[in-house]
Amino acid sequence: MAGQGATVFGLSGPCLLPDEAAFFAEAQPWAFILFARNVETPDQLRALTSDLRAAVGREACVMIDQEGGRVARLGPPHWRSWRPPLDQVARAGANARRSLYLRYRLIADELNALGIDVDCAPCADIARPETHPVLRNRCLGSDAVTVARNARAVADGLLAGGVLPVVKHIPGHGRARLDSHKALPHVTADVATLSSNDFMPFRALSDLPLGMSAHIVYDVLDSTAPATTSARMCALVRDDIGFDGLMMSDDISMQALSGDVASRSRAALTAGVDLVLHCNGDLAEMQAIAAVAGPMSRAARTRASRALSLRKSPGLIDIDALEAELEALLGDTTEKEADGGRF
Repeated sequence: MAGQGATVFGLSGPCLLPDEAAFFAEAQPWAFILFARNVETPDQLRALTSDLRAAVGREACVMIDQEGGRVARLGPPHWRSWRPPLDQVARAGANARRSLYLRYRLIADELNALGIDVDCAPCADIARPETHPVLRNRCLGSDAVTVARNARAVADGLLAGGVLPVVKHIPGHGRARLDSHKALPHVTADVATLSSNDFMPFRALSDLPLGMSAHIVYDVLDSTAPATTSARMCALVRDDIGFDGLMMSDDISMQALSGDVASRSRAALTAGVDLVLHCNGDLAEMQAIAAVAGPMSRAARTRASRALSLRKSPGLIDIDALEAELEALLGDTTEKEADGGRF
């Protein structure tokens, strides 16, 4: 395949298998994504990220979902444990932004040491009473202004640590009452409400380098397709919200979407998504996606180049001092020992 593929792929286990390596060498995914099934020890992860890059012959991005809380692929005994983001926001109060910056600067330090340079955070979705539990405590606040400010702190902490942030789930997942891993949510709010609330944090974060789409139908804008596969919604993301970063789909294998993975991938790319994200490591599915995805578009290559220009080595920091400051902000000085080191 000529050029870098319009894909992000996972793999099956903690080691790169020969058939996976051969496939990646041919398909040339733009990036890789890791999950708990790929994680054992720091040394194993460093070897795996090196092997993935060797397979494609370049310094490809390696991604992970390390929000902290329920969505954390890394944890004790080798890595820190974190309370859910929304819980930290509540605990920190007026110090939420600083606490989030510190949290994600520390997370970036852990990721950077493993050769992982993209974190699928922040969630810029607004927590509401009706938000499905799969998402709610992963959010960073319950109003648009707070979420935008807190998400900016998350992104700044990651970038300072040499890790690219992925803002998600564009253009807003907070009103979803269903788990899009299992079913397709519909949002019925009117355009004015969506624009001034749900879309606002993403508008404020439109300069971030990477984004992830939402598998949600916004009935008043396009009742026929979720944002990931809707040309109208992708145009809204670019033109109204103003996001011009590299946009990937949410996991294309999630049950919110209909059809096989190849048809879903084709629909997403046709709608305007730059990259198809596939997470489960199934080789046959990845082969089917690569066959239809092809190489990245010219616009996607431009956005990718702009994103990669922000991938820089972090400066030296005093980790102990950052931890101490975060503990003080969260009142964790004594609690840390009691709960195994959780912030």
